[in-house]
Amino acid sequence: MIHIPKAEYSRRRKALMAQMEPNSIAILPAAAVAIRNRDVEHVYRQDSDFQYLSGFPEPQAVIVLIPGREHGEYVLFCRERNPERELWDGLRAGQEGAIRDYGADDAFPITDIDDILPGLIEGRDRVYSAMGSNPEFDRHLMEWINVIRSKAHLGAQPPNEFVALDHLLHDMRLYKSAAEVKVMREAARISAQAHIRAMQASRPGLHEFSLEAELDYEFRKGGAKMPAYGSIVAAGRNSCILHYQQNDAVLKDGDLVLIDAGCEIDCYASDITRTWPVNGRFSPEQKAIYELVLASQEAAFAQIAPNKHWNQAHEATVQVITAGLVRLGLLEGDVDQLIASEAYKTFYMHRAGHWLGMDVHDVGEYRVGGEWRVLEVGMALTVEPGIYISPDNQQVAKKWRGIGVRIEDDVVVTKQGCEILTGGVPKSVAEIEALMAAARVQAS
Repeated sequence: MIHIPKAEYSRRRKALMAQMEPNSIAILPAAAVAIRNRDVEHVYRQDSDFQYLSGFPEPQAVIVLIPGREHGEYVLFCRERNPERELWDGLRAGQEGAIRDYGADDAFPITDIDDILPGLIEGRDRVYSAMGSNPEFDRHLMEWINVIRSKAHLGAQPPNEFVALDHLLHDMRLYKSAAEVKVMREAARISAQAHIRAMQASRPGLHEFSLEAELDYEFRKGGAKMPAYGSIVAAGRNSCILHYQQNDAVLKDGDLVLIDAGCEIDCYASDITRTWPVNGRFSPEQKAIYELVLASQEAAFAQIAPNKHWNQAHEATVQVITAGLVRLGLLEGDVDQLIASEAYKTFYMHRAGHWLGMDVHDVGEYRVGGEWRVLEVGMALTVEPGIYISPDNQQVAKKWRGIGVRIEDDVVVTKQGCEILTGGVPKSVAEIEALMAAARVQAS
């Protein structure tokens, strides 16, 4: 299994500390355990920022970065080893493991944090933290600061400035290293296999969840612990619901099925959408809409390269889709005027993509100083145009109603343009129909 190497976490911490003001400290908590119901927990998933800096997979932990500290700049508070708890819940790294396996310079029991952390903060001018994203931790942080303030008359020096860590950290996360792209390629490869498997299994009479099961099987078989987000398996009219989650309708002959799903490897997401006919053959109307979305995606790829700005890919999809809808008779009027009045939004109401990384909708600003961000090498994003013709749209001929198509791939900006990470899933009408026909022959 491909993982982010230990040396990369160390580089990230050093890069962050190099951007921090002198005489400062950064403090970041691990994700809390989420309760599913009563005393049953959700599968644990580390906070992305915490993971990015440490690779440490356990809850009840706090990272402290102190540039220039004589006894080591990276301090990790974490749970102690506990044979009885480990018998129930699995092994813990403990303080030795935090140093040996995760590169901490110093490690202390999390139960000692109230005694130790105020001393580490004291005398520092500035505290960097993820303010606002974890109110309970913010409260603890203020308690530690107040401990120092209460001793000011004895000469203790509380910090006088608090800065949100997000801005520095999230800008770093926007640029993917070679190691990160390698992990994302692996997530994309497994997810591509899952989509192919779902296409091959597709036939009338199954349920949406039947295809979701095929996805989950392939994700897990490939080594992914979980999907990167709730899988969308939307057949027929459900394909016009952007974040459909029920996944329990019957797949009907003559309908399309839209699947938006991807797995996560080492906390890095993939995000693929494919749309295909349940019975393996596109109707003329389905084919027309599908090929229009595909053409708009190709136009977007051409607009992803260094020095092009974030919105150019979206603008390209809008141009192609609007012109195509006029050609098909679904919109009437001058293409430029229809774009200016956003008439296309009846059919295409979302943007052409988003940043991708440790979060499926990854961090990073889309605008800088009021202008669209210029793309640079290492940025990763999705390209996902779509057309959705509501089943209740009385303005269009009945033959078009209920058709929803989205095609989504993951790309990384390269020196030449972009690398498509998710190219392993068939995408043309001919390829999809051939794959599904071959699967039918095998099944019979």
